[in-house]
Amino acid sequence: MNARRQALEALCDITDRGAYANLRVKQLTSSLQEREAKLAAALVYHTLDHLLAIDYYLAQFVKGAQKPVIRGILRLGVCELLFLSTPAHAAVSESVSLTREVGKPALAGFVNAVLRNIDRSRNALPPFPAEPVKRLSIQYSYPEWIVSEWVSRFGEAETEAILSRPASAIELRAQYPFSRDELIASLPVPATVNRWDENSISIDSGFDFASSPLFQEGKFTVMGESAMLACRALGDMTGKRVLDACAAPGGKSAYLASLTKNDVRLTCFELHAHRKELLDKTLTRLHVAAETVERDASKFDPALEFAFDGVLIDAPCSGLGLLGNKPDIRYSKTEADIDALVQIQKNILETCARYVKPGGVLVYATCTISRRENEDQLAAFLRTHDGFAPEPMPLPIENNGQLQLLPHLHGTDGFFIARMRRRAE
Repeated sequence: MNARRQALEALCDITDRGAYANLRVKQLTSSLQEREAKLAAALVYHTLDHLLAIDYYLAQFVKGAQKPVIRGILRLGVCELLFLSTPAHAAVSESVSLTREVGKPALAGFVNAVLRNIDRSRNALPPFPAEPVKRLSIQYSYPEWIVSEWVSRFGEAETEAILSRPASAIELRAQYPFSRDELIASLPVPATVNRWDENSISIDSGFDFASSPLFQEGKFTVMGESAMLACRALGDMTGKRVLDACAAPGGKSAYLASLTKNDVRLTCFELHAHRKELLDKTLTRLHVAAETVERDASKFDPALEFAFDGVLIDAPCSGLGLLGNKPDIRYSKTEADIDALVQIQKNILETCARYVKPGGVLVYATCTISRRENEDQLAAFLRTHDGFAPEPMPLPIENNGQLQLLPHLHGTDGFFIARMRRRAE
């Protein structure tokens, strides 16, 4: 099965059957040669990244609903015509061939006509709506409810800056005792030290890191700089007892060990059995000693009350800060999902706060840009927990105890971090 057929099946699985893009693309690329794998991945991710714009253009040239497989072929074809460097004749002919290959030869002429019409009209395509939220939603392929929230908060210009930022490079870090400089010297591709955490590096060109001996030996791992800053927000935890309350896949726990040169007593909670297996696998690979527990972090355990010097909650969230790298998240979340997540976060925050000893530190973090999940969540907690007070975080970014990282300003994923200290009794 060739790259375009594989890309079509993966795209339909993601858009019509709810598959996760990163897992589905990983599955398809594992069965293809390197060149074909890169083409298939590019087709899927670029189509997802421009999905609402593609559908907007298609709606001007196609009347009525199409069967999912034909809609998928048209989406891939428009992506190749307008958003990739594929020659027009190749984009059209490959789409027609794909239509026949999936057993729809009677629709080959229809696909050919639609794509040729779009190609001929590429310099006179219909303009996007003038209304800001609708324009930004279609132009950058983000649902209107997300765009509306950000426009209300940041304004049109800054929202467009957030939406237009390209996907970030692959971010790596070394695991103690391997150093950042040793990692840079050992990589087969150039690396750049990132801005905020001296242990964070980026690589622009990918390589198969999972098969690298250095990766398998636990000398480095993939981790975003923003998540690393959430670990640093706890401060120096050397020799102390720390809880990572929502720990899988294990990168934060491992970084806390690395920062303390393995002199930390780690406990890691994870709700789901399959994710706990992933957590254990990560910590084993990175040679980190920790107590891992399959547990719902929102359910209180009296035996752990006042047990920890530091508690890190990287809470389940909408993931709206990761949309550049995970475009399928945009289409799978709704406003109702946010309301449900806010309650889950509240329960976890209130429960795990009880595990912080007097004088200890509590860090709450999410990988999202959402006032309801972040600033409002923190404010509600502080209103009802006067034993905790905001405290500036030991980070190289000015903060007053809370920080919303924004992609276009900080060069990181959209991440929220807040630090509080429990008053000593």
